[in-house]
Amino acid sequence: MISYIARRIALAIPVLIGIMVVVFFLIRAIPGDPCSALLGERATEEACDRFNEANGLNEPVYVQLGIYMKNVVTFNLGDSIRFSRPVSQLLVERLPLTTELAASALFIAILIGVPLGVAAARRHNTVVDTATMAVANVGVSMPVFWLGLMLAYVFALVLQDTPLALPPSGRLQAGVFSVPYYEHWGWELNEEGFWSTFHEYMANHYIFNNFITAQWEVFWDAVRHMILPAFALATIPMAIIARITRSSLLEAMGKDYVRTARAKGAREGDVVRRHAFRNAMLPVVTIVGLQLGTLLGGAVLTETIFNLAGIGRALYDAILGRDYAIVQGFTVVVASVYVIVNLLVDLSYAYLDPRIRLE
Repeated sequence: MISYIARRIALAIPVLIGIMVVVFFLIRAIPGDPCSALLGERATEEACDRFNEANGLNEPVYVQLGIYMKNVVTFNLGDSIRFSRPVSQLLVERLPLTTELAASALFIAILIGVPLGVAAARRHNTVVDTATMAVANVGVSMPVFWLGLMLAYVFALVLQDTPLALPPSGRLQAGVFSVPYYEHWGWELNEEGFWSTFHEYMANHYIFNNFITAQWEVFWDAVRHMILPAFALATIPMAIIARITRSSLLEAMGKDYVRTARAKGAREGDVVRRHAFRNAMLPVVTIVGLQLGTLLGGAVLTETIFNLAGIGRALYDAILGRDYAIVQGFTVVVASVYVIVNLLVDLSYAYLDPRIRLE
């Protein structure tokens, strides 16, 4: 088991290095430069020279790459050219929203997708199966930006005077504030340092922060603001999870051990739950892990439609503004989360499949 974990971690390191190098060169391959994006197209050559020298952009590309790799190893993601602030501070502010959005969307996708897939598999070639797969196909085909706009129109305008009304944008209602848990509990934190940054990062998860501090008004307001964007973002992974669950469970239900359980007189529900379902979970767990990474990196449209200041929106603005530090730093963090999630998925295999534990 330990060697299995070590191999997975060893394979993750070159993946992260490759992503860092590719992103470093891709952002510089985009036409334009940070000076023109920030100072304007009429910026003089002398002004751009001073700007590039102040931001280390006058060095050869290979020197910039070396400095960047060295900084990342020491957990220094650099400073934003546009905001003149450390990228790590921007991450502490932006990443929690995207994490909450991705986690909420994945929760909805699993909560609806897995039961739909199980129902379709248990009633194979029936109306239930056909209807479920039709819904899944519609979910996969539906553009997120269109669905987001339709959800905002229906729940914020059409249903605005009903109990079903939901806010179309923002993270909290005007006049509602989330008090960080460390302030709520009277903790004194150092202005700088790992733990103060960590507590600030965790407190910026508004749903989590207000749940543990029992600030129920703010908690429910944060939940209500998260429903529409989370559901819009969850549509495609929900459909994918439903289809994978169905196909994987159908394959498992055709195995000899399932037929043996039925021959012994076991109830169909027990056969599916105790024998087929667990063995069908490996592909589902894999796709869930992949979808979480996709949700973290693919929330740009959702955050833009619902006016959410997450890392997706920040990445989009940084690419337009040629803010190299933000693009590189945010991408490294998202890629690291993606790799960690897939590592956890690999480790879950050892729990679900005893053969892996014996390797």
